[in-house]
Amino acid sequence: MEVAHARAQLGAPHGTAIVAERQLAGRGTRGRLWSAQAGGLWLSVVARPQRTDALEALSLRIGLALAALLGRQFPQLPPIALKWPNDLMLGERKLAGILCEARWSGGVCQWVVIGVGLNVCNPLPNAIASSATRLVDWVPDADPGDLVAPCIATIAAAARAGGPLTTTELNAFASRDFLAGRRIADPLVGTAEGITAAGALRVRLEAGPIQEVLGGVVTAPG
Repeated sequence: MEVAHARAQLGAPHGTAIVAERQLAGRGTRGRLWSAQAGGLWLSVVARPQRTDALEALSLRIGLALAALLGRQFPQLPPIALKWPNDLMLGERKLAGILCEARWSGGVCQWVVIGVGLNVCNPLPNAIASSATRLVDWVPDADPGDLVAPCIATIAAAARAGGPLTTTELNAFASRDFLAGRRIADPLVGTAEGITAAGALRVRLEAGPIQEVLGGVVTAPG
């Protein structure tokens, strides 16, 4: 992602992509460590959306596009779910993560780098082996090299327009919503009830009203 930001600073156009065989300092949401060993798909794409309002919706839009792509590429996969704000799930395990980082100048978004980490046939550290999954666990001959070009094209196309999620996208998300109806403890305590067009999570609180939250990491009750 740092290389992608540097290229964007020099004027790299929309859709410019950087692909790594592995990463020594992969990061996820809120600076968390992301294991990125050889065998996975680790890429970052420079995006210059036509609209830069509702940027919080971008990771959800990218997730929808990638989930649809993987479903077409590997029809033997079970349905891929999306976990707000940026995870692709197979069953109860994480398959991929999306990290969007915008750069601003004078209150204007100059570009966004969209980082995607997809477990394909990479080894999983013991610490996450029970909570993560890989494509090869479902498709024995899955190869990250086969996914580079279609994933870059899909991300670039999905990120081009920008703006809030459309009704079609909201309906598509609802059909893949991993959190729908689940109890969560963070970023708010309550029950997840979908998302808004701006990309906010809707949470029904203990007292009954629904509150919207734009950022955070979801945790289940302890």
